[in-house]
Amino acid sequence: MENIATCPPRIEAPLLAAHGALATAGVPEPALALGGSAARLVGHLTEDAALAIGVLIHEALRTSALAPSSLNAATREQLGESSLEVAEELSRLGDFGRGAQWSEARPLAGSQAETLRKMLLAIVSDPRLVVARIGLQLARLRAARDADEAQRASLAAETRAVFAPLANRLGVWQVKWELEDLAFRYLEPLEYRRIASALAERRADRERYIEAFCAALREALRGAGIEAEVYGRPKHLYSIHRKMQLKQLDFGRLFDIRAVRILCRTVPDCYAALGVVHSLHDYLPAEFADYIATPKGNLYRSIHTAVIGPQGRPVEVQIRTLEMHEHAELGVAAHWRYKEGGPRDADYERRIEGLRRLLEPGDHSAGADFIEKVRGGLFADRIYALTPLGRVVELARGATPLDFAYQVHTSLGHRCRGAKVNGRIVPLNYVLANGEVVEVIAGKQESPSRDWLVQDGYLASPRSRAKLRAWFRQRDSGENEAAGRVIAERELARIGAGAEVMAALITDLKATDAAQLHRWLGEGEISVTQLVQAATRRAAAAGLPSATSAATPAARKTSASRRLAASPIDVEGVGDLPITLARCCAPVRPQAIVGYATLGRGVTVHAATCRGLARMGTEHPERLLGVAWRLDSGAMLPVEVTILSLPRRGLVREISEALVAEGLRVAALRSHPEPGNATMKAVLQTEVRDLGQLERLLRSLAALPEVIWARRSA
Repeated sequence: MENIATCPPRIEAPLLAAHGALATAGVPEPALALGGSAARLVGHLTEDAALAIGVLIHEALRTSALAPSSLNAATREQLGESSLEVAEELSRLGDFGRGAQWSEARPLAGSQAETLRKMLLAIVSDPRLVVARIGLQLARLRAARDADEAQRASLAAETRAVFAPLANRLGVWQVKWELEDLAFRYLEPLEYRRIASALAERRADRERYIEAFCAALREALRGAGIEAEVYGRPKHLYSIHRKMQLKQLDFGRLFDIRAVRILCRTVPDCYAALGVVHSLHDYLPAEFADYIATPKGNLYRSIHTAVIGPQGRPVEVQIRTLEMHEHAELGVAAHWRYKEGGPRDADYERRIEGLRRLLEPGDHSAGADFIEKVRGGLFADRIYALTPLGRVVELARGATPLDFAYQVHTSLGHRCRGAKVNGRIVPLNYVLANGEVVEVIAGKQESPSRDWLVQDGYLASPRSRAKLRAWFRQRDSGENEAAGRVIAERELARIGAGAEVMAALITDLKATDAAQLHRWLGEGEISVTQLVQAATRRAAAAGLPSATSAATPAARKTSASRRLAASPIDVEGVGDLPITLARCCAPVRPQAIVGYATLGRGVTVHAATCRGLARMGTEHPERLLGVAWRLDSGAMLPVEVTILSLPRRGLVREISEALVAEGLRVAALRSHPEPGNATMKAVLQTEVRDLGQLERLLRSLAALPEVIWARRSA
């Protein structure tokens, strides 16, 4: 990396001035030396003086444990406000959550490492700080040679997981190679030394060897009349190690440790250049591949060969046209996603490319607008928070500690009771920021609050809200199942059908099991009438006695007489006719009532105020009949009641208890959330003796907690 040891003169001069200002302010020289190394790296990469000086300020103050506030006004003026802002941003970025999660023994999973890279891009307010942070990482790795082993390993693990891949994606190849080699040296020192010993030469020596090889090849190509560009570079140690792992090869079987590339103008020139190479050096037939004649799947085209160069050292030679080279370096074949593999994230790739443009040659000084454009596009819709153990959690912008809990695990969200952010207790509707450490305070039992759905600000994520809704649906399902079980047991006992018909009822009513049958009954999906009819049919088919079965015609006649005697209605001047209470108004004793003679269905009894009766009476006044409530009848009258309430646990049970207190039974009870608001509607079918009992029931239901109103259904 000797070629990145210095930066352009227009960067070097301001850096030296900033160095002097900080020294005058009392910053020790060792701290300035480390900061200067990092600043020159960044200056070389970006040619941005303010950014480089900001790196110098940040690293020098961090190393010397001095606060930015310790700098006096004169020093701050010398350093410049823009550079001080960069230093402050880097200080806020800190060590990027490095802690217990970074170690050789605990490598990060690929998905977590990828999330960390996204987090770094999201945390920074200025995308250039990503490049500055990569430069800082390389400077720290260089200085870590004298640090203790644990510190080196932690720094190297962080580098390998996050910063080297980012450097690769941004196209900062030289920085990426050195980051990888230093991380390799610290994390796997034995393997590093083994490969270094096998090479038996320093990097500088390998570079001189390659340059001499290229010079001789250029001369030979010119002599053959072939116009071509020839250059090369030696492989770095970590890439050798990776290739040995991927291809399961010993070091002795690697022939591309030294590589040379020849760029020709035409395809015929490529094959002519191949002839020149093979005429100069013996080649290894097993290492020859013609990807021009047979391109790879990603359309990569080139000729690969390996020869034995001077001093008996193998050299790989790649030969291609300029067009093929452009595709290999800039097209699909060169894309970092293609090389790294894994799922495609087009939005992430687009944002990486925006940041990469900052490093392209060109003048971005007009670039306040350019930088603002890139800044606004980098992960503006996402934030990244950390668990206390260092796991990174990706969230939608505006997320709260509750969203964080549900993202970590659904059960943790249901058990969430409170949260700490950066060690401080915060409300559950606190809006999280990038890089904050969130600790969820959880109970043992799942008991989420309806307020999280009803009130704004608790859950920003639709996914979290869906998980919470599912929990309440499942819980209400349990209550409906319990209510349905009570109804089924009571109705089966009333008609004399035992538990032996249950399996048949499950089949007849198309339920999967008894639990679902009870749940449907409690929700009103199956009516009591359907249940009783199905049970009666099954009992009769099995030859079982039933309270509804009639043994003889005489018994049926007696039963009919009893039903007639038990009728709650007297009809003037009419004998034995079927009498039905109208569903449209469902009259209840002692309301004024009127009869209406239907065709074939007997007499339907309506409330005197019923609008339907008024319409029919206008059309057929001759059918209206005088009717009256029988004073000696104790028959129960069917009614339907509607209850509107806030959703809460236990409501179905309390409705059932209110009916029991009045000595009433549940014929059917179904509940459902109201669309568009945070309320729930329950519809109850029961039977009452008179209007007074109905009014008492309505008052009892309206007095239940969180019930908005209870009224008779229209």
